[in-house]
Order: sequence, then C-alpha cells, then structure tokens
Amino acid sequence: MLIVKWFVIVVVVLVVVAVAVGQLGFLQGTPPTDLGVRDGKLKPPSMTENSVTSQAALYPDHPQRKYADIAPLPVKGEGPATIAQIKAIVEGMDGAKVIKSEPGYLYAQFTTKLMKYVDDVEFWFDPAANVIHVRSASRVGRGDLGVNRKRIEAVRAVLDPPK
Repeated sequence: MLIVKWFVIVVVVLVVVAVAVGQLGFLQGTPPTDLGVRDGKLKPPSMTENSVTSQAALYPDHPQRKYADIAPLPVKGEGPATIAQIKAIVEGMDGAKVIKSEPGYLYAQFTTKLMKYVDDVEFWFDPAANVIHVRSASRVGRGDLGVNRKRIEAVRAVLDPPK
C-alpha cells in the first residue's frame, strides 16, 4: 500500500512539473527562420511524424513523405481572396495568432492551452497550379497525434464544406 501511495505522489508531482514547464514556455520550441516560399516550395516535411504538407510529393525520398501528405486546399474565386478567407477562418480557431499575412501567403502560429506547444502553419496560393498549398508542423516532439492534419482538415471543412 505504501508503494502505491508513493507511486501516486510521484506521478502527480511529475504531471504538475510538466504543466508548469509548459506554462512557463519551455516547450514552445525555437521559431523557424526558414519558412515562406522558396523556388515555388514551402519547407519540406519534418523528419518525424509531426507535420503535414500538400507538397510532400516533391520529396519522394523523404522518410515522412507518406505520413505528411495532405491535399492542397481549393481556390475559391481568386487566390488572394481565398487566402483572405483562410485568414478569417484561422483567426477564429483556438490558439491561433496570424504572424504574416500577404495577398498570396499566410503564416500563423497555433499554441496549445495547457502545455503551450507551438505549431507553425503556412498557406500559399500557387498560381501555376491554382491551389492553396499548406504546411502545418509542430516545433517539438516526435509525433503530433494527428493534430496538424486535423487542423488543416478543419480549415478545409469551413472553406469548402462537403456537399
């Protein structure tokens, strides 16, 4: 019985410490300096299962290509107008903060409430393909429990509701 009591105490202390570390911002990760569009591409997928991108096919030998692959978003009317629609959708989502907004590009950060993890999310209007390419990636951790994919699909559901 004494062992169980100490085990419970240790687990509770570890949880409290982990939450405190998150609340103090130690789990936010380093902001990337290589985001944006370069040569018609967003940044490649992460090396671990914590990102999605509609440009995964551009990296056929990437170890996370299959996990990261997600369809681009459709353009509704004009590309810049679609980016503006996406911006409005993103601004209404929990934990979202728009960092950079241009007519053909949007960069936002999403911060979780409890642990303060930060994910970086990009939307880019590709005029040649007439689609909105996306990339959503966690800064820390080896997995994202599907959060990045769910986020992009939530944007898709509002932008282009199923018929």
